[in-house]
This record gives sequence, C-alpha cells and structure tokens, in this order.
Amino acid sequence: MTIGFFDFISQLVSNPMLAITVVLTLGVILVNGWTDAPNAIATVVSTRSMKASSAIMMAAIFNFLGVLVMTFINSKVAMTIYNMVDFGGDTGDATVALCAALFAIVLWATMAWKFGIPTSESHALIAGLSGAAIALHGSLNGINAMEWAKVLGGLALSTFLGFMFGFINVRIIEAVCKKMDRRKTVGFFKNAQVFGGAFMAFMHGAQDGQKFMSVFLLGIFLANGQGNVSSFSIPIWLMILCSAVMALGTSIGGYRIIKSVGMDMVSLQTYQGFAADLGAATCLLFSSITGIPVSTTHTKTTAIMGVGASRRLSAVNWGVVKEMGLAWILTFPGCGLVGYLMAQLFMYIF
Repeated sequence: MTIGFFDFISQLVSNPMLAITVVLTLGVILVNGWTDAPNAIATVVSTRSMKASSAIMMAAIFNFLGVLVMTFINSKVAMTIYNMVDFGGDTGDATVALCAALFAIVLWATMAWKFGIPTSESHALIAGLSGAAIALHGSLNGINAMEWAKVLGGLALSTFLGFMFGFINVRIIEAVCKKMDRRKTVGFFKNAQVFGGAFMAFMHGAQDGQKFMSVFLLGIFLANGQGNVSSFSIPIWLMILCSAVMALGTSIGGYRIIKSVGMDMVSLQTYQGFAADLGAATCLLFSSITGIPVSTTHTKTTAIMGVGASRRLSAVNWGVVKEMGLAWILTFPGCGLVGYLMAQLFMYIF
C-alpha cells in the first residue's frame, strides 16, 4: 500500500489528526538532522577537508540518494521498525499514542542536543514507540520481541564492527603509506575524506531515512483508520521530504554534534578521518542490506574510537566517551518511560 502526493495533501487539509501526526513526525525528522545527521559529516569538517556549509549541502544530497537507492534495493529496515510495535486496535487511541511517542522523542533528543551529546535518534525512536505501545495495550503485548531482538543485535554489532573497522582501516592505511612522504599524501586523503563523508551521508539516509519514513506512513494509515496495513511501498515524494527536513535540521543545529564527535573525542588527521568514515559506512551498508536497524551515531563514534585507539588508548578522550555512553545507556529506559507517560497523558486528555 502507498499514497500519492496529491492524495496526501487532500487528506492533510481535511483531517486535523493527520495534520498533527505529520507535524510531529517532521519534528522528529528535523531533530534527527540536529543530532544524527551531523555524525556523518563530523570528520570531514573537523579535518578541514570541507567547510561546514558545503558538508551540510553534500549531506543533504547524499542523504536523499541513500534513501532512494536503498529503498529500491530493499526496505527491510523500514519494515523492521514498522513491525516492531503493534498500534492495532482502536485507530483513534493508536494515533494519539503515536503522537505522544513522537512528542517524547523530540523532547528527549532536544535535551541531548542542548548538551551537545550525540544520542542515538534511532534508539530514541524505538524506545519512544515501544513505551507508547505498552501504554496503549496496558501490557507488553504491543511489543514484537523478534524485531526487538534485531535492534539489540544491531546495537552490539554496530559497536563492535564500528570499532574494529576503524582500527583495522587506519592500520592498513598506515602500513601502505609507511614509506611515503606524508606531505604528498595530504591532497589524496583530503579528497578521500570528502568521499568518506559522502559515503557516510549516503548510508545515514539508507538507514535512518527508512526508519522515519516507516513511522510517517504508519501515522498516515492510523489517522485514516487503517490499523492493519501489513505492507507498503515508500513514495518518492516522501523520500524527498524526509531528506530535505533532515538537511534543515543539520543546518540549524548540527555544529554542536560535529564538535563533540569530530573534535572533542579524538583529534584526527585526514587519513584517520577517512579510515573512520570508511569503517562506519561499511558497517552501515552491511546492516542495511541485511535489514538490521543500527545506530548511525554508535557506528560512527565507535569507528572514531577505533581509529584513536590504534595509536594509543590515551589518544581517545574517554571523558567524552563516558558522557556518550551514559546517554546511550539511558536512551532506551529514559525515552521509553517518557513515551509511556506521554501516551498515558495524551490518551487521558484526548
């Protein structure tokens, strides 16, 4: 099932509940641009391979291409998120609960952005939806344990592979270039860093774009009283809208996250930034093809940690890592609880 652009506009004008759902969903995507999308271009900016304004424009283009290409190849990530929780039953209550979850995600992510902590919007999305589904059903019956297992597996996978790919990539590059004049390699790795940033932005769109578009379509179906839609196709107009809103969010508030990830955690040279980008993007590519929803934030930051640790452990600012790790740990219970409470409140009011 899908929906055309003009049908969507017609429904948006005539259905106030749909309008509210769309605004909140776009708010979540905008905040994803604040907090997740900057991770993709953090290293290319911190190594001065590109200016922040140019990197943001590049991220917008490759986010869209990632959404478009990966959705045509397969939409497994979108289907995993869509089927993770059950918003079936009364579609009116389900729509209210979904709106509450989206509000909770925006609230959680905005607070993380305020303190410059690159929390995972993917995990905030999953936690907020799960908390709202539990409130809707009054039990754990609204949670699909099999799909949740994919999320937890993806968390472990992105942490391990991100770190290892970053570590191995930089060691390979250093071995290959050991006898070269470093000054002669600067230009090459500066261009390679731009490629790495574009690859990361592409894979961010491939992963996170699908997650948020599936929620967007879920909101449309629920607002139209269709609570049992089991399959769907993602329209191109939604891909464009999602990419544009992500880019807007990055341009508004992305620099804080760029600074935390690309500058404060580890001081990187161009070849090291390229190694981190290539490692993280490769991990995201594997996860997207296999349909495992992983966190762009986790993957990129652990890849940078791996690059730093390849020199020595003290090269990594573990104080910044500790703050990030605490935010990651708190996201599932914290955002899940906020989603639950907001859903209870919204259903009581409405």
